[in-house]
Amino acid sequence: MNYRYLTFLLAVFCWQLSAQNGSPLPRHLTSDEKTQLFQQGTPDDIVLSGLTDPPSQPVRTMAEWEELQAILIAWNGPSSWLEILAEIVRASREECRVVISCNSQNTIVSAQNYLNAAGVDITSNVEFIVGLTDAIWIRDYGPNCVYVNGVDSLYMVDWKYNRPSRKRDDSLATTIAPYFSVPLYRTLLAPADLVNTGGNFMSDGLGTAFASKLVLNENATGNIYGVSAKTEDQVDALLNDYMGIKRYIKMDVLPYDGIHHIDMHMKLLDEETLLVGEYPDGESDGPQIEANIAYVLGNYKSVFGTPFKVIRVPMPSFYDNGTYPPYAGQSALYPTFANALFVNKTVLMPSYNSPLDAAAVDTFKKYLPGYRIFPIDCRNIIGSGGAIHCITKEVGVYDPLQIVHQPLPCMDNTLWPNGYPVWANLAHRSGIASASIYYATNPDGPWQSVDLPDYLMDDTTWTHKGYIPLQPAGTTVYYYIEATANSGKSIRRPMPAPEGWWQFCTLETVGVEAPSVAQLLDIYPNPASAITVIPVSASAGTWGQIQVFNALGQLVETVYSGNIPAGKTNYFIDAGRYTSGTYFVQLQTGEQSVLKKLVVK
Repeated sequence: MNYRYLTFLLAVFCWQLSAQNGSPLPRHLTSDEKTQLFQQGTPDDIVLSGLTDPPSQPVRTMAEWEELQAILIAWNGPSSWLEILAEIVRASREECRVVISCNSQNTIVSAQNYLNAAGVDITSNVEFIVGLTDAIWIRDYGPNCVYVNGVDSLYMVDWKYNRPSRKRDDSLATTIAPYFSVPLYRTLLAPADLVNTGGNFMSDGLGTAFASKLVLNENATGNIYGVSAKTEDQVDALLNDYMGIKRYIKMDVLPYDGIHHIDMHMKLLDEETLLVGEYPDGESDGPQIEANIAYVLGNYKSVFGTPFKVIRVPMPSFYDNGTYPPYAGQSALYPTFANALFVNKTVLMPSYNSPLDAAAVDTFKKYLPGYRIFPIDCRNIIGSGGAIHCITKEVGVYDPLQIVHQPLPCMDNTLWPNGYPVWANLAHRSGIASASIYYATNPDGPWQSVDLPDYLMDDTTWTHKGYIPLQPAGTTVYYYIEATANSGKSIRRPMPAPEGWWQFCTLETVGVEAPSVAQLLDIYPNPASAITVIPVSASAGTWGQIQVFNALGQLVETVYSGNIPAGKTNYFIDAGRYTSGTYFVQLQTGEQSVLKKLVVK
């Protein structure tokens, strides 16, 4: 065993000893907290401020890459942790407000003095409030942001914290919500007494969320928190009622990640891209991570109906000695680059003075072009069970302007002679005044624009559809979308545009006739009366649309618009919603259009 590893183990041991004496509190339960929990049962930590019934209107949980008005941090912990908080403030205040929760006025003065001494500008976008906390891990106990009806009023939702002895942490939301003047909904009373933690929750912003099965274990029969027992269906129902989560994807817990929070090895970069930590073959939690990702890919599709994209980032060994968790039985130390934070156009990434730091930065830059990647050394805190994501919390803007778009794949000029279709769903509570697609054949410009007008997909649903003009085969096209609301608010996506962009390649099939890229296979069951499968087989990924028309040629339903992946993909309709009769299902990709008849009983 080398000298640095012995030094590290000694440091971990000393840290554990100090944690058991009460300071600083790690992300996981200390031995004393566990003893108290099992000997005395759950402390009475229910604070009845806040609304206990779920919102009366549908809500949508925001995604972390959406526009933020602020981030939250708790000024707590030893000096070596405060150094990390200072760097978070330094980078984040350039993007949004930073609200720092302090335990007293004296702590506020101390925090101000510390930041000033560190050369951090606190004259603007830095705010200090008295908000009582026990520990630094605000990700896990801070409130979650949701929007009514997708883009209307901002609400906050607070779960019951799984550290019952940390009463001040569990009640911080009752300080934060009034500070931002938003309603607070809390899951404290049976049967809605949901134990959950923010580090074990990620949302795509469109009704899908990810977690480990920790959320089921902590709310199961015989749980140590004294909350009402819940089945998985009941947990899912609570997430739907309070958070608007329609699909709650839960993966097996990892053997060596002692807190079992997915933010230690995974991050959503957008609606369809998962950044996943990767260990060397057979090492540590690598096999279980790979099994979990295989489970997700085999059972779920992105909100666009296509397979999730998986991006790998290495999981570093501590002190670069090639040793991975567990360290001599110690599972809290879990170095990871995935524990990163979006702050509008900046990504804060944990670093460890490791040769792998540069590779991790390159990975973020490659898949998030235009974002500023800001590494922060987290060696002094990772031994306590977390890094940047764990000690921060987002607060969304009051009036989000939402742009949802699936980036184009390589586009075949033979199939799209009239230009490349760009679809986007845009929403703002005041309505959309205008939208444009900006495109270029060089990432440095010059940029040209075309309109992205309204498009009626069916009798009631509007989206936006525009065309990027045809480019020569072999061209790489860069593009972004800009939308302006009736209120005058404007936003771009990707957010850093024009420095950030999506891109696609163009190609041209050689030959007189364009090949059939996608085929509409036999629909089943047919005749149909309930859930019906529309199978599509594609020889290569392509952009396409599936629609259902009645016998008069009227559009009944747009089943899907977006990327159709290579291979066989099943799409679904509920024929039970249709009146009896004859219908036609159309698959359109470029100039290719295929119809099949469907009879509804």
